[in-house]
Amino acid sequence: MIDQQVPLRGGAARLPVRPRTGRFLVLAAVFVCAACGLVYELELVALASYLIGDSVTQASVVLSVMVFAMGIGSLLAKRLRCHAAVGFGLIEAALALIGGSSALVLYASFAWLGESRYALVGFSLAIGVLIGAEIPLLMTLIQRVDRQDAGGAVADLFAADYVGALVGGLAFPFLLLPMLGQLTGALFTGAVNAAAGGALVLWVFRRDLGSRTRWSLLLVNVAVIAALGTATTLVDDFERAARRAVYGDQVRVAVQTGVQEVVLTGDDRDSLDLYLDGRLRVSARDEHRYHEALVHPAMNGPRARVLILGGGDGLAAREVLRYRDVRAVTVVELDPVVTRLARTDPALSALNGHVHRDPRLTTVGADAFTWLRSDHDRYDVVISDLPDPGITASTKLYSAEFYGLVAEALAPGGRLVVHAGPLGVRPETFWTVEASVRDVGLTTRPYRITGRNTGFAASPDRVGGGARGPQDWGFLLAGAGDAVEPPALPAEGPAARSLSGRELAEGARAADAARLPGRTPSTLVHPRYREDV
Repeated sequence: MIDQQVPLRGGAARLPVRPRTGRFLVLAAVFVCAACGLVYELELVALASYLIGDSVTQASVVLSVMVFAMGIGSLLAKRLRCHAAVGFGLIEAALALIGGSSALVLYASFAWLGESRYALVGFSLAIGVLIGAEIPLLMTLIQRVDRQDAGGAVADLFAADYVGALVGGLAFPFLLLPMLGQLTGALFTGAVNAAAGGALVLWVFRRDLGSRTRWSLLLVNVAVIAALGTATTLVDDFERAARRAVYGDQVRVAVQTGVQEVVLTGDDRDSLDLYLDGRLRVSARDEHRYHEALVHPAMNGPRARVLILGGGDGLAAREVLRYRDVRAVTVVELDPVVTRLARTDPALSALNGHVHRDPRLTTVGADAFTWLRSDHDRYDVVISDLPDPGITASTKLYSAEFYGLVAEALAPGGRLVVHAGPLGVRPETFWTVEASVRDVGLTTRPYRITGRNTGFAASPDRVGGGARGPQDWGFLLAGAGDAVEPPALPAEGPAARSLSGRELAEGARAADAARLPGRTPSTLVHPRYREDV
């Protein structure tokens, strides 16, 4: 099975290459394996943030579990040092199979089981154990190739490991994710991992292996690469099936942009649903209630110039442009694909009333925070139509610093309206937003809108499903000093489709009755939001 090697000076007597070449090949394998390991790690973090939300929590879980598991793997590897070559070959084959398939299994568990947290922890633990076992075995192998001092060998190994991690960390967002996507990228990485580990053992250290062991290891690696390759050919069918499980049978558009995954379902304007990163952001069944409640109370006053932050779907702009005395509307949307779909998709453009044909509308593709820092115009109305706050990329758009920039952009007597998430389900988040707005000197008028369409419980904030979905929307109307009036429909303006002044007044009273005093503002350096649904 495994031939015992007699220790010899230089350690290269039974190797098919010169010691210097063998040392280079071991370090090259370290480089490739480190790059693959970091790709697995980033893949878990990215997919968990997308499927579960709260990116800081998911990153913390993945990193802490993996580092802990790496320590366990290092200890377990001590038992394999006498059979370092075959042990390393088997570990790399297992790592390639588990790491390469991790994204596929995580997405499958989310799509068909509705829960991926346990799979996330399991993969983090398994991948961490296998990565942790690599370095002790590689240390043994490099000493077999060229018996240098232990300090020098460790320095060489860790240098190759760290450089490989750098390459893997940069390759994931700039090459693998945009070119191959999350699922195919992980499968491709696994195949590279298996090929690198198998090639090192089966070529450089083949004389350390018995004939049966050599053929067994070859078959294992071929089987792993074949399994990953087969999964790659089927990944498109898998994605379509998984999307149908998550979004239903009417998926028309599914695209991974540089910002998020965008999915459109429904054949026409009356059945359209828009999902962003798995969260239902727009449903034709009741979007008019949300957008009327968001826009119309803020239009009760001067409204010649309006700024919409987010809202690339064009639906908030549709309500704004119903006012004939509005002269200019600027929409700042981070994802240009959403804006393009709002302009070109037949169902979405019909739902937003073809607002992009209106010459008063200007769209800007930029991050709202960065854009506000460079924009020096003043607006009568600023509408913040952004995703719910959480410990995510949107956190800064609900910070006191962000609202300070918005306050500077308001013209005298101007008004700000903020979508602050469902008050009934996430009151702590809602009132933290309110405290953050007040922290910059604005007076706030909170209100909520309830009474959603029967049979539709999911909100345009997140895939909720059934009774778990939020049943209200919470908003904040704000302005300088006491100039901002309680939320009401403008006396002169277009009629709302389903919103009444009485409902707004009742929503304001209900919000005040649910007030949570003593909330602390959220800032860039101390975010205070969490996603709890």
